[in-house]
Amino acid sequence: MSCSNVPYSELENRLIRFRNNMDRLNPDWEICAVFSKINQFYFTGTMQNGVLIIPRDSEAVFFVRKSYHRALDESEFPHIVPFKSFREVASKINTDKNVVYVEKESLPIAHFERFNKHLGFRDTASLDVALYKTRALKSDFEVDLIKKAGKIHYNAMEKKAPALLSEGISEAEFGSDLIREMIRLGHHGVTRLGTYNAELYLGNISFGDSGNYYNSFDGPAGLRGFSPAVPLLGSFEKKLQKNSVALADTGCCYCGYYTDKTTIYSLGKIPDKAYDYHKKCVDIQDKTAELLKPGETVGSVYEKITKMIDDDFDEDFMGFGPNKVKFLGHGIGLVIDEYPAIAKGFNEEIRENMVFAIEPKKGIKDFGMVGIENTFLITNKGGISLTGVKDEIIKVD
Repeated sequence: MSCSNVPYSELENRLIRFRNNMDRLNPDWEICAVFSKINQFYFTGTMQNGVLIIPRDSEAVFFVRKSYHRALDESEFPHIVPFKSFREVASKINTDKNVVYVEKESLPIAHFERFNKHLGFRDTASLDVALYKTRALKSDFEVDLIKKAGKIHYNAMEKKAPALLSEGISEAEFGSDLIREMIRLGHHGVTRLGTYNAELYLGNISFGDSGNYYNSFDGPAGLRGFSPAVPLLGSFEKKLQKNSVALADTGCCYCGYYTDKTTIYSLGKIPDKAYDYHKKCVDIQDKTAELLKPGETVGSVYEKITKMIDDDFDEDFMGFGPNKVKFLGHGIGLVIDEYPAIAKGFNEEIRENMVFAIEPKKGIKDFGMVGIENTFLITNKGGISLTGVKDEIIKVD
């Protein structure tokens, strides 16, 4: 399953929409400098060491330190220039601008200072919101790649994963077996996040009460992980026991684009309330997807859904105890946690071809976590799942 180059028409359209968003949000902008590889890939179709300069009134130029030749091979972007020092960048662009717009959420200060030593901008401003809004609306080209990721994800989680689970297997063993199967199906292995300093390795693998364990990542599912140094994937010590559940919350990547999916598996007999709570989470997922229609805002959808949840169910909903988070889902694309969140205060208007992960989950004391997550494409009739429709708890015995 190979990935073709991103067409020039696709790259051109992304840049046009970004410039339009900059014009609307930052009317006085003059020049942008894009340093992160993910955003460079979005605009150029290649992921190299360099800087993408986007002036307001002239052509954007991708300056590449390494590898220039690979960039030429992979990218349809028309203006790719090699450089060894930022001094060369300064000599080839108009540097008489006062303010440069950069990715303030992710750009290291030291790296910018090395750049600006030669460029001499007097001040910086943020291009992040304009870029978030641009990336939130997917093209048909992007949707096709996300659909392919979703098909891989469905096959891995609903068809392959149950056979990998057995009594006594550890979270880490199951996670390593699962990622191997996913890569065989076409998953590209890496799990990218947009949040500063956040890491994931495949996702959360949580057996039993691990689903309620403390988690520093901003998500509802608990996670023990390998160790305090690497609180990722799952634990070698935590084993799957009879009459308990296994939670697998994973990302799947195809050609840079992600889907997000959570599946619950049961071994033996589990309490009726676990099934009842799980079904209620599925109902919340389906109602949220139904409401995610063009013309609504994500904040209004969040408010409508949360008003439907009674106080008893709300306790330990979207995270057990201190793990509780204040969102129902999130955008997804080139990173797992794409803008916007389905949360209070997000007034982003929903449009066709946006893509969201919806993830209602419920912690149960001394037992673990149940719930669901799928990735949905927004249509004029609401969200359509791209990652499967088998939302019940899957029995593995």
